[in-house]
Amino acid sequence: MPGSLPDYPGQIESAQTPQYNGAMSSAATATVRGIAPTGRPIAVSNWLLAVTALVVLMVVVGGITRLTESGLSITEWKPVTGAIPPLDTAEWQAEFDKYKQIPEYLEINGPAGMTLAEFKHIYFWEWAHRLLGRLIGLAFAVPLLWFALTRAIPHGYGKRLSAILALGALQGAIGWWMVTSGLTERTDVSHFRLAVHLLTALVILGALLWTALDLRRLQRDNSPPARLTGFGMLVFVILFVQLLFGAYTAGLNAGHVSDTWPLMHGALLPAGIDGSAGLWHRLNNDPYLIHFMHRWWAWVAVVVLVVLARRIRQHNRVAAITIHMAYGTQILLGIATVMTNVNIVLAVSHQGVGALLVAATVWGVHVLGERER
Repeated sequence: MPGSLPDYPGQIESAQTPQYNGAMSSAATATVRGIAPTGRPIAVSNWLLAVTALVVLMVVVGGITRLTESGLSITEWKPVTGAIPPLDTAEWQAEFDKYKQIPEYLEINGPAGMTLAEFKHIYFWEWAHRLLGRLIGLAFAVPLLWFALTRAIPHGYGKRLSAILALGALQGAIGWWMVTSGLTERTDVSHFRLAVHLLTALVILGALLWTALDLRRLQRDNSPPARLTGFGMLVFVILFVQLLFGAYTAGLNAGHVSDTWPLMHGALLPAGIDGSAGLWHRLNNDPYLIHFMHRWWAWVAVVVLVVLARRIRQHNRVAAITIHMAYGTQILLGIATVMTNVNIVLAVSHQGVGALLVAATVWGVHVLGERER
């Protein structure tokens, strides 16, 4: 790609732009605004959207892995050879014997009489979760290399895509770091590490989608990337806090502390909160307070999402409607999950729609950034 091109060639405007009647193709529109975009923005954008969909699926499978207590069933990290599961009875027994050495088996599943058949069930979900992670890595790295070699990546986007690739590689390491927290002294993984793992996945999802939308904007009218506005940042921060409490709720099994709504054990503020610890410690470790915060901070998130949707509805009505549908569905699923004492289907759906809510929010904030560019 010519080094003389600016990062965002759409900023160059022709002093004598010809007028056209009727609809113009995206390529023609780009030419009118200055020069045609470099590379193949739509092809790269479509690829990123496909990877985004895989990340949403990964979040769902991760939820199943957590809810079936499957995350500690594979006690080794083998990035390449681990893709092949046990193939005969001897290999299955060897994996089961490794699992028998960790606290989760010694203190919970062993005394409960877990059989090899039951072990195979939890092993499957952890293996599927890891396999999907490998597939996402390949689905991102191989096309990225191809697009780079064929000069299909638009000018100014190579570093961003490389950063997403690095973050994806880091996510694999974070996943194993999370698992190791439950292999020696605990019967489950650290809820802090689980939160880092889940939130990193959602950051990757957001980065993929934002970049895909920027590329579509580039193809449409050769415009520079959307700007992250101050209000957009506020929306992201509030949603991040809600997602953090959600991850803590999952990691501490805090969804089980109350199966009533809107009150918890007949009170707005549950009596089980440990008052002996400091507020910061309670906000990060107390299942009762974390459940309470996850319930009610959700409405703070709803308020800012409503405002976001109202701000963008005239510019992109579909994005605004999508935001309303996403948070509405998520609120209903959250309440249903609580009132069914964490029914697994509802809980998995809650996590999956949470990922879709992140995607809808990213879309809305991106639209806002287009308007205020």
